[in-house]
Amino acid sequence: MTMIRLARMTLPALLLAATGLSATEARAETRTDFKVAWSIYVGWMPWGHAAETGIVDRWADRYGLTIEVTQFNDYVESINQYTAGAYDAVTLTNMDALSIPAAGGVDTTAVIVGDFSAGNDAVILKDAESLEEIRGRSVNLVEYSVSHYLLARALESVDLSERDVSVVNTADPDMVGAFQTPGVTAMVTWNPMVAEIAALPDANIVFQSGQIPGEIIDLMAASTAALEENPDFGKALAGIWYETAALMVSDTPEGAAARAAMGAASGTDQAGFEAQLAATRLFDDPADAVAFVTSPDLAGTMDRVRGFLFDKGLLGPVAASADIVGIELPGGVILGDPGNVMLRFTDRFMRMAAEGAL
Repeated sequence: MTMIRLARMTLPALLLAATGLSATEARAETRTDFKVAWSIYVGWMPWGHAAETGIVDRWADRYGLTIEVTQFNDYVESINQYTAGAYDAVTLTNMDALSIPAAGGVDTTAVIVGDFSAGNDAVILKDAESLEEIRGRSVNLVEYSVSHYLLARALESVDLSERDVSVVNTADPDMVGAFQTPGVTAMVTWNPMVAEIAALPDANIVFQSGQIPGEIIDLMAASTAALEENPDFGKALAGIWYETAALMVSDTPEGAAARAAMGAASGTDQAGFEAQLAATRLFDDPADAVAFVTSPDLAGTMDRVRGFLFDKGLLGPVAASADIVGIELPGGVILGDPGNVMLRFTDRFMRMAAEGAL
């Protein structure tokens, strides 16, 4: 695991040095319009709810911004649109942030570590109760996503490998219907699809993300360039997240109503949504998120993730090792190439929220 520490200029100093502008000129050219993409998942439902209830507009107005929030039904397509430059920020996992935008040359910063999966991702078998029975089956999943990673970790736990199964690439909107066809007997997916599939009489969860805690991390990530153009965008995202997350977990009538609304928006009800929340380690307290992202454990997780991606050829056709894409962690720690840092984890905006500085 290659780790390098670098001293860095502050974002304002870096921006001015790169552009050669005076502070007055830089302020005059600051961008104020931003676009955010998100997709259906328990840990990302707060973004849609915040947009519908005015929380997004309130925080955008606070910083003189316009923030447009768009829901995508296809998770991978939302990431592709962000990577293509159509959006300034997107909800995605730590692994997908590295394999798609970062590996594709889009410098990306994890602004909010919203949660990690503690049971929301699962390996499901039809008419079988043990993971070992997956041997020889075709496994439907979103290829090269965290579902693929979870499959690899599951197989490893019972001394199997991908050579013992066949992977069938399947889009996430098609999962529930596919499982109900006779030819599909093994699937890896995430909630809310897991809950729907697990309710079928012939379905059994045989491995889930709670068995690898802290490895599948759900983020709100933004273009590093967008944050440099206007750091207030990061502040607004933090404000939106923590206000909405606090409402979502509150033991109040307003909190219950929010959970019911998010459940309905994700295709379930309040009880179903709360069951998904129970399988999620939600970081509604920014201090907890800061502690998580500054823990040495994050480096170990990302080292494992980048190794998986390199083995799958997802870090580029010319990658000689997993070091090809640099990953910067809080404190200036860098995994991989310090000259090609394309994924950054920052505690800056979460720490501001923890300190009441937004």
